[in-house]
Amino acid sequence: MECDHIKALDLARDGSWEKSHKLVQQYSDKLSCLIHAYLHRVEGDIGNAQYWYGRAGVDMPDNSLKEELSRLYEMADKKQM
Repeated sequence: MECDHIKALDLARDGSWEKSHKLVQQYSDKLSCLIHAYLHRVEGDIGNAQYWYGRAGVDMPDNSLKEELSRLYEMADKKQM
């Protein structure tokens, strides 16, 4: 079973951090790890965010949270195609 990345992002966008986190934390695919990392950035837990970006195989970006959310939506949209 695959993570519903769009649902996780929608929950995060709408302020349902815990629900979004609960959804993505059970998956280890790259996009789930990136969303997980983003959620920890939102929370202000930079160390945990860096860990999850590392699990996704990338460095933590220096973009804004708004820019990162948009980037993640773009990635999720491409994955659905």
